[in-house]
Amino acid sequence: MSSSPSANRGWIVTFAGLGINLVLGALYAWGVVAKALVMQWKWTKADAGLPFAICTASFAVMMIFAGRMQDKMGPRRVAQLGGLLFGAGLAASGFVNTPLTMALTFGVLGGIGIGLGYSATTPPAMKWFPPARKGLITGLVVAGVGSAAIYISPLTQWLLGRTTIQNTFLTLGAGAFVLILLFSLLLENPPAGYKPAGSAPAAGSAARPAAAVHRDRDWPEMLRTPQFYLLWLIYVLSATAGLMLIANAPIIAKEQAAWEAGFVGVMILAAFNTIGRILAGSVSDRFGRTRTMILAFVLQAVNMALFVTYKTPAMMMFGTAFTGLCYGTIFTLMPAATADFYGVRNLGVNYGFVFTGFGVAGVLGSRYGGMIRDLFGSFSKAYLICAAMLIVAAMLAFCTKAPKPSDPRTT
Repeated sequence: MSSSPSANRGWIVTFAGLGINLVLGALYAWGVVAKALVMQWKWTKADAGLPFAICTASFAVMMIFAGRMQDKMGPRRVAQLGGLLFGAGLAASGFVNTPLTMALTFGVLGGIGIGLGYSATTPPAMKWFPPARKGLITGLVVAGVGSAAIYISPLTQWLLGRTTIQNTFLTLGAGAFVLILLFSLLLENPPAGYKPAGSAPAAGSAARPAAAVHRDRDWPEMLRTPQFYLLWLIYVLSATAGLMLIANAPIIAKEQAAWEAGFVGVMILAAFNTIGRILAGSVSDRFGRTRTMILAFVLQAVNMALFVTYKTPAMMMFGTAFTGLCYGTIFTLMPAATADFYGVRNLGVNYGFVFTGFGVAGVLGSRYGGMIRDLFGSFSKAYLICAAMLIVAAMLAFCTKAPKPSDPRTT
């Protein structure tokens, strides 16, 4: 490491985090695996969604503990442990064949690994850059998770076409462990006292809406502010719609649009998910986090309300792309808003608490979509529920303002 840290080191850490998230994003290939479980092993659609639901919940809960570990131990060791557990969870799934046991291997073990790895990527990258770049840097790092399905979906489909479901899990597990281990070697926090260039606005200049600097708060202080609970509810409501579609994309494509190449839909969703994450960073740095949230949620609500009308492959591609674009914004806006409201010093554990909203959304989105389909024969009611959730999320975002810097117990 250079004795004189600079933004160059920050970019290395940023792209190392991006690389780790590209691997952890294997989670979003679950739709391809779920289709194989339904077709080959005759699981119900609700059963096929169970491991994904448990994985997202485990991922989210682990983020609290992983965030604190990252704050105390540093990102490198936490990422390495995450890679080991995620790889082990995937590999162990190759030795089981029931929804419950796969919920334990892929869901619990894999989810814990994802939580550890994911928690170690965004905080160290953000610490190398000034507040005005928080959105952009966050967007770049989390883009890895969103874009992972671009390669992991066809790779998983290719493996499933040439070998068994069990061997597919084993192959993915081994690859995940090796790649995360390598990328983690490049992760590090800046040294104590490091101040990135541009941390303070120039004299006489006005701070950008998203770049306001608020004092650092630890998690007990954060939990005493109503803004935390608003952010948490926004996360639950807004993430549910995207997760419902992600978990069921190939099934929806086949049943609603007679589109057999449903895994291509997963790739399209992933590509626009990535664009949404990066775009949200730049837009929200300029116009503010909550304004960007409101725009994304309202547009997504309209899309979900219309999704039942997407009956052709072309229309399904459009709806899937738009879902990915709006859904991706969440994973840039939420950590950036957490940093805006509560500072970057304790961001790992603070965002871990906020991120538990994603775990709840994972259980709701992946499970209720399949359950409604099994009960009513289509996903149409699930779309309308998602649209209503997004409208409520937009209303909550409109009411959410940053805590006052001088008040540690904003009410």
